[in-house]
Amino acid sequence: MFTQSGGMFYQTEGIKMDTNTKGGLLKGIGRMFAGESMFMATYTAMQDARIAFASTVPGSIIPINVSEGRFTIQKGAFLAAESSVELKTIFNKKMGTGFFGGEGFILQELRGRGTAFLEIDGDAIEMNLAPGEVIKIDTGNLVGFEDSVRYEVELVKGIGNILFGGEGLFLTKLTGPGKVVLQTMNMNEFALRVGSYIPTSSN
Repeated sequence: MFTQSGGMFYQTEGIKMDTNTKGGLLKGIGRMFAGESMFMATYTAMQDARIAFASTVPGSIIPINVSEGRFTIQKGAFLAAESSVELKTIFNKKMGTGFFGGEGFILQELRGRGTAFLEIDGDAIEMNLAPGEVIKIDTGNLVGFEDSVRYEVELVKGIGNILFGGEGLFLTKLTGPGKVVLQTMNMNEFALRVGSYIPTSSN
C-alpha cells in the first residue's frame, strides 16, 4: 500500500515503511501542484499485520476498483492505494475548463489494477449515468468519474443567476455513460463559512 504523507492512522508490528517521491522527482512535483504531498509513504507487510488510514477532513472514505478502467479524481481526493495502482497528475487540456472551473484545472488519474481509497468531504453519493445522461454540479462537490464520462465546464445562464444564485459563474457538466462520485460538502465553502465566525483582532 502507498499513501500521501501523514495518511497512516495506525499499524501493527511487522510493517516496513519507505518514504520517497514514488515515480521520480517530476511526478512528485506534479503531485504538489495537485495539492498532495511531494513524497509518498509505501507500507509493506513483512508478516501478518494490519494498517489503517484516516482522512484529513470530516467525512468518509470509499474504495474504488481501478481494475475496471482509469478513474479521474479531483486534487486532494486521493488517500491510499495498492502498489499495483498508479497515481498520475494530469492538466485539463481545455483552457476554459482549466481556468474557469477552479478545482478542475489540475486533476489526478488512477490507473492499473487494484483498489484505491478516496477522501470524501461529507457523505459520498455514487451515481451511474446512462449514455447521454447529464448532471450539472458545483465543481467543489465533484470527487471523481470513470474515463467514459465526458467532463466539461459551462457558464451559468442569466445575469440574475450569476449575481444572486450563489453558485458562481460556472458549473461542472458530466455526461454519461459511466460512474460518478460526488460529495455533499464543498470544503472551500465550508472553510469560508467557518472563517466568518473567527473573530478578527482590532487595534
